[in-house]
Amino acid sequence: MSYIILRKEETRDYKETELMTMRAFWNIHGPGCNEHLMIRRIRESEDYIPEISRVAELDGKIAGAIYYTKAKIVEGDKIHNVITFGPLAVEPTLFGTGIGRALLEETIELARKEGYSGIVLAGEPYYYPKLGFQLCANHGITDANGETYDALMCLPLNDSFSSVHGRLIESSVFEACDDEKALEEISSEFPIYPKIKIKDGFLQIFDKHIGVVKAVSENTYQIRYWELTIPAHLSSELKGKPKLSDIVLFTWKPDEEATITDICINIL
Repeated sequence: MSYIILRKEETRDYKETELMTMRAFWNIHGPGCNEHLMIRRIRESEDYIPEISRVAELDGKIAGAIYYTKAKIVEGDKIHNVITFGPLAVEPTLFGTGIGRALLEETIELARKEGYSGIVLAGEPYYYPKLGFQLCANHGITDANGETYDALMCLPLNDSFSSVHGRLIESSVFEACDDEKALEEISSEFPIYPKIKIKDGFLQIFDKHIGVVKAVSENTYQIRYWELTIPAHLSSELKGKPKLSDIVLFTWKPDEEATITDICINIL
């Protein structure tokens, strides 16, 4: 792979970054996504922290991005200032190439140098602990409703974080990202992609992908994934065999053969 450049986002990157983010989250949490609207709203917010946010550039194209915003932990009358990030997006055809990790590692160090006490977020609990994130429950931190769960994690950046306890209050910018009218308007600026809702619900974005079977030759299946056609074999645990045009879940990294793990039904 060519050398990845990590840098601040520039105005000329906006539309390309939004499209990349849209592709990264499309059909992941449900039909379509709203993360491309989210980053447009974040840029306009006073809670945005562009100094430590970054985009990844590969061969002259935007391949990933991470956006940081101000947050706070409220404990009675006490307010502890912390930060959070999201979305963290990687071009889906480049998943598994280390772009997301590179963005995280660089921006975590930037945040530490800027003197922020810690990062708190709700994210994939099997991924972020690899980078040092810990359960918020172990630090006396809950979500805004006073609840805690494995996806609620934090990363202390300096000793002052040891005194941080209470409820996480994120920027209000995230509350406006489900605006259907605004989402329809911004989505009209980009290519039209088919919406899919699978019965399995939430899809782990660092684990499995959604594709369509386009050809079958003996035991090899050709999966259409965005602009790519990926050879795949069946998981030994898969019940049944997919047919042409079936929607499937598969595990895959670039330059590797994929493994089909499930056959899906679009319930839209």
